[in-house]
Amino acid sequence: MRLLCLPKSFSFHFQKVNKQQRIMAQSSGTGSNTGKKLIRIDVSSDSVCPWCFVGKRNLDKAIAQSKDQFDFEVRWHPYFLDPSAPKEGVNKKEYYEKKFGSRAQGIFARMTEVFRNVGLEYDISGLTGSTLDSHRLIYFAGKQGLEKQHALVEEIYLGYFTQGKFIGDREFLLESARKVGVEGAAEFLENPNNGVKEVNEELEKYSANISGVPNYMINGKHQMSGGQPPEVFLRAFQVAAK
Repeated sequence: MRLLCLPKSFSFHFQKVNKQQRIMAQSSGTGSNTGKKLIRIDVSSDSVCPWCFVGKRNLDKAIAQSKDQFDFEVRWHPYFLDPSAPKEGVNKKEYYEKKFGSRAQGIFARMTEVFRNVGLEYDISGLTGSTLDSHRLIYFAGKQGLEKQHALVEEIYLGYFTQGKFIGDREFLLESARKVGVEGAAEFLENPNNGVKEVNEELEKYSANISGVPNYMINGKHQMSGGQPPEVFLRAFQVAAK
């Protein structure tokens, strides 16, 4: 079965990218004052991609198991699975049934199983639509700290995938921001132009040459994709640190 978040065939092998494909990023080096090797992970994702959430949960497990060896910096970057998704929102279940046709029920069942394996209940209820505001907010959170950004991504995923929240609902986004301590979110989102330029710049820099998400660039040199299990991330950290 093809993954929801990968519209084209996509390699799931950890690979070293060539010089032309390499995303500009800081080299690994040592992690600040701890003396540990720094693992920097640039994640391209969309807020309505279920495999991105699964991948995040597994990435978090791998990071927790590796903190005695490495320091980590995780940055989240935008990707649009459907750039034409309506801002006003459409019924999520009907949208996917229209998109995937006869395969939709099988995909729903598969995602329910996958989510349970990472301790979550997959909820197909509610509305879906444009993810632009969520990406604007994730960018804004990152300006206040990578930990806040990472926590905000988790809250947005939880609401959308397990609670039937609408990704375009301003109150849902602001509630998620409040939970993780992002300050000034309401004022930032109030102006529809705030963050749009930066989101587009990140799209060009980090997501222009990929065909699906989640996509991970590790230390600016090594690329992997898909909702990988924790052990794949663990191996990737070791390779990237050498």
